[in-house]
Amino acid sequence: MEPGPERDRLIEMILEGTKTATAALLIDYTECDEPLPHIGNRSILVDSDEHGVAVLITTDVSVVRLADITDSHALAEGEGDTSAVQWRHTHEAYWNSAEYRSCFADPTFPINDDTLVVLERFKVTERLRKNAGKEA
Repeated sequence: MEPGPERDRLIEMILEGTKTATAALLIDYTECDEPLPHIGNRSILVDSDEHGVAVLITTDVSVVRLADITDSHALAEGEGDTSAVQWRHTHEAYWNSAEYRSCFADPTFPINDDTLVVLERFKVTERLRKNAGKEA
């Protein structure tokens, strides 16, 4: 995610423990030739100023059909969606945006019930600086 208010909002939710999951289309990984996350992965959560604010550990990963997203996952993302239906509507709006699709070799790829989504759950294992994620 690009630096800015949205990244900062999501970081704050992660640090508060409200956001414990995320999702990405499988095509994000295949187009960029990036490996899928796996349980035990450690990563640094970086704020909009490119400072590390926390260490995250991946606790669960699954690849599911878009139609199989659960209400539980929608709630774990912590972004206000209270059902899988609402989550799907929010995410499809983003995934169908011109800005998102401009990054792909074929920006006309379909999104439907069979689209594969990578679901990742994580937890904060360490904060890297006092008041991480808060403005001074």
